[in-house]
Amino acid sequence: MSAPLRFDGKVVLVTGAGNGLGREYALAFAERGASVVVNDLGGNFKGEGKSSRAADVVVEEIRSKGGKAVPNYDSVEEGEKLVRTALENFGRIDIIVNNAGILRDRSFARISDTDWDLIHKVHLRGSFQVTRAAWPHMKKNNYGRIIMVASAAGIYGNFGQANYSAAKLGLLGLGNTLAIEGKKNNIYCNTIAPMAGSRMTETVLPPDLVEALKPEYVSPLVLYLCHDSCEENGSLFEIGAGWIGKLRWERTQGSVCREAGKKMTPEDVRDNWNKITDFKNSTHPSSTTESSAYMVSVLKDMENKSSASPRPSQTSSGNMDIEAAKAHKAPPSEFSYTERDVILYALGVGSSTKEPDYLKFLFENAGDFSVLPSFAVIPAFSSQTGMMVGGIPGFQIDLAKVLHGEQYTEIYKPLPPRATLTSKSRVVDILDKGSGAVLIVNVETFDEKNEKLAFNQFTTFVVGAGKFGGKRNSDEARPTANPPKRPPDASISEKTGIDQAALYRLSGDRNPLHIDPSFAAMGGFSQPILHGLCSYGYATRHVLRQYCDNDVSKIRAIKVRFSKPVLPGQTIQTDMWKEGARVYFQCKVVENGNISLSGSYIDLNEGAAPSVSQSSGSLQTDALFNEMAQRASSQPELAKKVNAVFLFEITKEKKVAAKWTADMKTGGGVYKGEPKQGKADCTLTIDDQAMMDMSAGKLDGQTAFMKGILKLKGNMMLAQKLGELLKPGPAGSSPASKPSAASSLLSDALFEEMAKRAKSQPGVAKKINAVFLFDITKNGKSAAKWTADLKMGGGVYKGEPKQGKADCTLTIDDKNMVDMATGKLNGQTAFMKGLLKLKGNMMLAQKLGSLFGDASKL
Repeated sequence: MSAPLRFDGKVVLVTGAGNGLGREYALAFAERGASVVVNDLGGNFKGEGKSSRAADVVVEEIRSKGGKAVPNYDSVEEGEKLVRTALENFGRIDIIVNNAGILRDRSFARISDTDWDLIHKVHLRGSFQVTRAAWPHMKKNNYGRIIMVASAAGIYGNFGQANYSAAKLGLLGLGNTLAIEGKKNNIYCNTIAPMAGSRMTETVLPPDLVEALKPEYVSPLVLYLCHDSCEENGSLFEIGAGWIGKLRWERTQGSVCREAGKKMTPEDVRDNWNKITDFKNSTHPSSTTESSAYMVSVLKDMENKSSASPRPSQTSSGNMDIEAAKAHKAPPSEFSYTERDVILYALGVGSSTKEPDYLKFLFENAGDFSVLPSFAVIPAFSSQTGMMVGGIPGFQIDLAKVLHGEQYTEIYKPLPPRATLTSKSRVVDILDKGSGAVLIVNVETFDEKNEKLAFNQFTTFVVGAGKFGGKRNSDEARPTANPPKRPPDASISEKTGIDQAALYRLSGDRNPLHIDPSFAAMGGFSQPILHGLCSYGYATRHVLRQYCDNDVSKIRAIKVRFSKPVLPGQTIQTDMWKEGARVYFQCKVVENGNISLSGSYIDLNEGAAPSVSQSSGSLQTDALFNEMAQRASSQPELAKKVNAVFLFEITKEKKVAAKWTADMKTGGGVYKGEPKQGKADCTLTIDDQAMMDMSAGKLDGQTAFMKGILKLKGNMMLAQKLGELLKPGPAGSSPASKPSAASSLLSDALFEEMAKRAKSQPGVAKKINAVFLFDITKNGKSAAKWTADLKMGGGVYKGEPKQGKADCTLTIDDKNMVDMATGKLNGQTAFMKGLLKLKGNMMLAQKLGSLFGDASKL
């Protein structure tokens, strides 16, 4: 049986929790470890009266069972007060169940303004006020789960409930929009339409039915939708008596009732009514983009048909207008993904647990978890495909005759493990190759801050669309390049899986050519073929492994030409030639010798890093930053004052000569290089001498900025806080005069004992044969580092490895380290709960038991 769904550490606010469904939600969350704010105004089901008793009874029931709960008696219209109760008592807000509601049923003719307004104030406005108050806190925590409570009356309508129905369907619209806006911040919102026995439903349902529709049959869905493991977002569910169903919109194919240039009449609608209302071959749009895409394509078709005479770049037949195609601006497309999609893609292009460092690409909790550079093509592919399906003015495409010819991808910075990206596609040229046309489409992809993340160029061959009198070559096309005429410098062969195409298609390319044998036969293939972009991913992995040590930041650009198909189960061999910062490669199918990828290359990010290290030794600012590092270490209060991460780019002769990070937010201190966690809040680029002058007070910071001597990027206002870090500390605050943080660590005695054991028992080193680095933390900050070198004979000593680097790094709290060594804390449990973090070869951690020995006697 799978593990139970727990909510330990989560704070839940349930409105209208004094009775019925709300009470059941509150009890269920508390039973599973959540801290609960029980909100109830205490009035009757019509919204009249007020009492604290309802909320108090539920809170007492939770506390009597050992749970955590506090009451709140405010109206949901005062959402800030409800959320403040959660923050003041539990310090955060994670989950909201907008359950509060009342009934004031009247037939439509008898509804008063009060009846209408009260219903909307409680149901719709109340949910808005509570959720809006919690929203900034959820965004800050990058986590939130919200439940809107609609009803069957809102979905379908119900006699005597016009006010209630309108409010309930309004909640669905509100919830759907919150799901879209919150997704990038890991805030999910779903809507339920429960049928359960309560004070409200007992007025409209028979007693025996009310008894059958118990609230406890609804709460399990609410808890699952609010759990970390559930990725459902923006959905609507009906539930009652243990039955759950998901709802979606359905739309007919419809009918075009007008022609371009002609007036549309009611008679046109009448004459097409059967088609308008025919649900055969219906569709299920789930977004405004999907909803409007077909209508946009219809409009484009009419525009194309209305062109009476060809433009100068048209053919005589009038079916090709290159300038119109190039002038067309497709709407930006949004693409959201999570670690799950990244891992699925990695598996789709051959990543395997058989590889030594597979965790880097297949385990989201790995310390160095990374996104394969070739994944940058996925959001761009979605955008380009959407543009082609939606229609390109002046260029009609038969998608059955489209072949992917070439691909170019440029990555400006490593892709994050989860993001919502925006891509913009445009046609840059159409070439006439006689037997077909070549469509060149550029796609630019941007992150949430509108910073360009990647560039893709798709070169697509459209069979039979040539002979229109166009040009054969284009300056816009990113060229291919042939490899050197010598044997390959390196080769990697890898067998694809028989289900490789079936797996890869889950990353977005659903072309049936790669899964359906009958469709493949229509294309002249004996069986479904592998996606060209799947082979592209294999080749990228091979170059990444061979020349980049799997460092994804080292790949700058990828170019391939798709030559021959690969069948799932066949072996891809990537032959590589390295010249300077470019790796030329070609892929061939080992079983038949066919070249599948030709004219291909990958450009590496090389040269910048060496130039920094070569010149950094002569920089005056090295001493300045070393002093800053000591000051930051000896004055921990500085971090609280500054609370930001700075990146200093120190230049010499107008070239970056060194980079230093001042991490005054996550406790990293001041060190050489770029930020180890996240990215800088503010980047300062300044000359070596100017930095010295500014720190000595000879150069005013504002003057330096205004004159262009100092360049700032990011949150520029943070630069004003640097004075705290640059000015000398109080007397006696140097590291030498400060009591060592490590002197008070419990684990010191443990490591000293480990050092003795390693020295007196050399056999232990032979058993373990690895180098471990222990990063011991206290109060969430690194307090000491110890190395256990059981490979090169260095023994156990304080500090980082003196030779090479650690095979496995363990980050753990001081007390937890002692508990783990003495057997009070299980290592696997510590890892699963996030108390122990591992980086590198995690399996080596299992060997530490022989080094701990009889630590329980310490």
